[in-house]
Amino acid sequence: MFSLPSLLSWVPSLPSLEWGSSLLDRLLQGLVGALGVSVLNSLLKVYFFVGCANDPERRPQKERLRAQRAWLETLHLAGLALLLTVVGVRVAALVVLEFSLRAVSTLLSLGKGPRSPERLQLYLLSQYSLGCGLACGLSFLQEGAPHSTLNLLLSLGLAALLGSGARRLQRHVCLLYELHSGQRYCGVCLGLLAGAHGLPRLLGRALAVAFAVGNLAAVALINQDFLSTSEAVRFWTPLTICYTLLVIYMQEEQRQQRLSLRGQVQTVLVRMGSLFVLLLTVGRWLDLLGVLVSLLGELWCLVGARTLLDLCQIQGLPTQRPSEPAPSQSLPSTPARSQKTAPS
Repeated sequence: MFSLPSLLSWVPSLPSLEWGSSLLDRLLQGLVGALGVSVLNSLLKVYFFVGCANDPERRPQKERLRAQRAWLETLHLAGLALLLTVVGVRVAALVVLEFSLRAVSTLLSLGKGPRSPERLQLYLLSQYSLGCGLACGLSFLQEGAPHSTLNLLLSLGLAALLGSGARRLQRHVCLLYELHSGQRYCGVCLGLLAGAHGLPRLLGRALAVAFAVGNLAAVALINQDFLSTSEAVRFWTPLTICYTLLVIYMQEEQRQQRLSLRGQVQTVLVRMGSLFVLLLTVGRWLDLLGVLVSLLGELWCLVGARTLLDLCQIQGLPTQRPSEPAPSQSLPSTPARSQKTAPS
């Protein structure tokens, strides 16, 4: 009585399959972004560990880097991937644009040295924004591609290969760098002994390329939601004014509370709070949830980089070393000797 084609005609077009495919793509994008952050974090740990190993006064910081557990790094990677999957593309694009503007302003106010504490701190604070930038770039590049899921799987494989290599390098350095560099045994450790100072410059160039692609993708993804030029102007005008005022405020805050974890937490709260207020007027209700997820992501990355932020703070205060006031303490002994030899 009922044929199979007549029954299938009543079945809808299964939008759940399309939703599931987009969810899988977003999960893959979040994993790639989290693995990119993991590579950055591992290379920064290698740089800081080599610096602490070559400085006897920083032995406690070296032991803190060595005592970090592998399962905590895996947990941090999984949590960041989940947050990058949940946050919307629109909010992720806004986070990338805001950080890029703030980073350009910070770099213009700093010196030319690639190993300055403020520059290294900027690399640490870029972790969540880097993940959002990688996710936005993949979302824009794979949009409309016939085999986008397969391409994302290939991207995930390459990111996993780079992430595992960076983590193996970090473990090798934390365990064997002092032994191998002292005995001139391992090529990797000897290369770090001679050229570890070039890691910040290499990371800076890689981050510049990643954020350049992320900014282009962010602008393109945001402009897709506008049907006319007037709608785009109504969105970009308050956004530009808000970001400009925010950058000016952040510069003043960094001068007062630079390199401190509490100051960075306050900065994150101010940034996300201003973005939340802005999206109340020109955004959507779903964007507000994305801002809350971004707040959790920023705090999650700050907690994971707490040890490295402490090392940046120590590196930024060279005048507080205990070995420096020694010459001033030896000055009072010279008058005493002169007074004893004067009567004779």
